[in-house]
Amino acid sequence: MKRAATKAPMTKKTLTILSIFTLVVSLTSCNGGGDLADGYGNFEATETTVSAEANGKIQFLDVVEGNLLEKNEVVGVIDTIQLSLKRDQLKAAKQTIYSKSTNVLSQRDVLQEELQVAQNDKKRIESLIKENAATQKQLDDIQGKVRILQQQIKSVETQNAPIINEVKGIEVQIEQIEDQIAKSIVKSPLDGTVLVKYAEPGEVAVFGRPLFKMANLDEMELRVYISEAQLPNIKIGQSVTVKIDDVDSMRSYEGTVSWISASAEFTPKIIQTKEERVNLVYAVKIKVKNDGSLKIGMPAEMWIAN
Repeated sequence: MKRAATKAPMTKKTLTILSIFTLVVSLTSCNGGGDLADGYGNFEATETTVSAEANGKIQFLDVVEGNLLEKNEVVGVIDTIQLSLKRDQLKAAKQTIYSKSTNVLSQRDVLQEELQVAQNDKKRIESLIKENAATQKQLDDIQGKVRILQQQIKSVETQNAPIINEVKGIEVQIEQIEDQIAKSIVKSPLDGTVLVKYAEPGEVAVFGRPLFKMANLDEMELRVYISEAQLPNIKIGQSVTVKIDDVDSMRSYEGTVSWISASAEFTPKIIQTKEERVNLVYAVKIKVKNDGSLKIGMPAEMWIAN
């Protein structure tokens, strides 16, 4: 008679392995990938470097890293003494040339008065000829005088033309000096926060030397990377949730997709996507209002609402 097979008793080690396996399967089935963000990245801001537009010693530069500046706020001045002296010299030369022009124009005014008198005499003689009270010679003489005066006026005006052109040339030079003086005054190009200060008062600035760097941090941009499979789920103008690390949890912000790359690129080493890493991803920018907690380079997560 055949004996029935008996089950071997489970050991403590076997029970422990089965328990761990069951827990892993349970967590995996409940999670389903839903605990992973749809994108990971870092915050960015458009940074503007303010450089010197003039040469000279920096008289003062009132910028402090972290300070807020308003657009067109004067924050520094580069020495303008030499430019001011050059401008005064040009103005004096302009007045000297103007005096020459005044003499020439006064001669023209005298000739124009004589021409007006001669033209009036011509009209009277023409009237007298009709009444046989004047001779043709008198009319010929006055017509000749009118022509001579007209030629003299043209000659004087020709002499004045080079003087006027010289004055215009000096006026252009004065405008150039005024522009250089205006560029010696350092102003904030936008409303924003000073990030880095590169120069100090007393140092010599040359054209193009960076003075400080600033950025508008009121609205930050989060650059994240998504896979091709995620592209159908996101579009420009779409609202998404952005999360950053807080003390014990995550802090959430409302964000708006502002840009999606038209071409794929290789995954940056620091980025992890929702699925396993893929070779090619697409960059996405999300605009987020800053409450003061968001900083340049801070890591964050993007969540797309289902």
